[in-house]
Amino acid sequence: MQTRLTLPVICYILIAALVCAAPEQAEIQSVLTAQQDAWNRGDIDAFMNGYARSASTVFVSPDEVSRGWETVRDRYRVKYSDRTKMGTLSFSEIEVTMLSPDAAVVLGRWRLKRTNDEPHGRFTLIFKRLPEGWRIVHDHTSAAN
Repeated sequence: MQTRLTLPVICYILIAALVCAAPEQAEIQSVLTAQQDAWNRGDIDAFMNGYARSASTVFVSPDEVSRGWETVRDRYRVKYSDRTKMGTLSFSEIEVTMLSPDAAVVLGRWRLKRTNDEPHGRFTLIFKRLPEGWRIVHDHTSAAN
């Protein structure tokens, strides 16, 4: 009798967790889509809206750690100073794992299509739900060889 009741209860809990996580995952995906669109318009400031405007925001790539929203923005402005360097950005293979109702980790691929090359790689992002919405608080991005 207990086994017959336990299985439906466990299934109900798992389904409820999935249904509850779906809106958060969609909101996080929407931040990434907005970043991709901003990048492809050449708008680094709008791209940076996906990051927490905080001194504690962290960006790691390739063997360098940048701390603070303004520092990360300045890094992007220097490295991608014109549309040719920016190319066209695409994200793929996005996997969102909810860590709590207010935190998630996102694994994915990035690719830039430019005139003379096509750099690409992977990223791991930690998102946190803040009063202004879901924002990246930690970004670890690597480029493939």
